[in-house]
Amino acid sequence: MVDPTAGPAATAAVPRLATRPARLDGLVVGLVANPKKNAEPFLDAVGELLAAEHGTADVVRTRKTSITDPIAPAVLDELAQRCDVVLIGVGDCGSCSAAAVADGIAFEAAGVPAAVICTDAFRVSADAMARLQGSPGYTYVTTAHPLAPLDADGVRDRARLALPELVGMLSSAVPAVAR
Repeated sequence: MVDPTAGPAATAAVPRLATRPARLDGLVVGLVANPKKNAEPFLDAVGELLAAEHGTADVVRTRKTSITDPIAPAVLDELAQRCDVVLIGVGDCGSCSAAAVADGIAFEAAGVPAAVICTDAFRVSADAMARLQGSPGYTYVTTAHPLAPLDADGVRDRARLALPELVGMLSSAVPAVAR
């Protein structure tokens, strides 16, 4: 959720990001889904692709109960302890895109590399939240809007398309295939 009355938070010249691992093999991936339709299947598909193609060791799943609220501090702390990197999404509306970006910035501040996924129609909301959180220019991965009406094959196709950019965002490795 973007609060238009709050004004900008303290600004940073560049977003502060957690240190990225060189590779993803052997790492535990957190999947933070919002309750939007197809958010969990999208993240599950990315988690499966990361295991199959990049050798990640395991995933830890959590599902937020609200599209607008930030991740609960206790859940963030637990995932920060258990996971090496985190995927957050899918922002498929204005409020959930803003909340996903806020969650991504919170994980970065906790020292966990995060990759946020939003649909391309909600870049304005995502960018506004990044500025409000004091991280203008915070980057995230976009997929075409909308995601919700897709069938299972369509969701997997979108996950496949986003994978190289997500790998590049979560690690210091160069993606094998550019989007």
